[in-house]
Amino acid sequence: MSDTVLTLVRHGETQWNAAGRIQGHVDISLNATGLAQAAAIGRRLGAEAFDAILSSDLERALQTARPIMRLPEQAIVRDARLRERHLGVLQGLTGEEAMARHPAAWKAFKSRDPDLALEGGESLGEFSQRVVGLIEELLRVHAGSRLLLVTHGGVLDAAYRYVTGMPLRGLRNFPIGNTSVNVLRHRSGVWTIESWGDVSHLPREPAMDDS
Repeated sequence: MSDTVLTLVRHGETQWNAAGRIQGHVDISLNATGLAQAAAIGRRLGAEAFDAILSSDLERALQTARPIMRLPEQAIVRDARLRERHLGVLQGLTGEEAMARHPAAWKAFKSRDPDLALEGGESLGEFSQRVVGLIEELLRVHAGSRLLLVTHGGVLDAAYRYVTGMPLRGLRNFPIGNTSVNVLRHRSGVWTIESWGDVSHLPREPAMDDS
């Protein structure tokens, strides 16, 4: 059987990203930088042949997915399971505000304890199960296909840990950038990471002048 290849792309930048504000399930649109990033990823992936394009149903992901569509009539499959983790009472707050207003929830979030409840939201374990369940379903239903998933940073984190066996409690040691390209390949029962954190389609930051 042919390999199953999942190309995962994080959405472009939003104003809340730039401000360090926790988004979760709040439906925030891309800012000007994010729209430019979406256009760039469209140029990067628009010519590739995907068997299906799936996206989180939140607008920031859909805005990122639309420029990638090769044909106007090709439908984007909206799937709420590709949403970011629901972060409950922390949504809409900066880290500093979250620490001050909801210290217990902030502690639960920062602890990376999979079983610790997060007030009004998903525990890390619940969130990971959602993501892994979707990946395993896609592997069964779309075996041998090339799929594009446009999603969120937390989903990329959960997917990376799943395919590498990295524990949920472990500190992240891999990048998750806006509109980064991350390619996972499944062959003969084994997952491999073909590429991760590729943002070569984005313009480079200008070098700093030390003079």
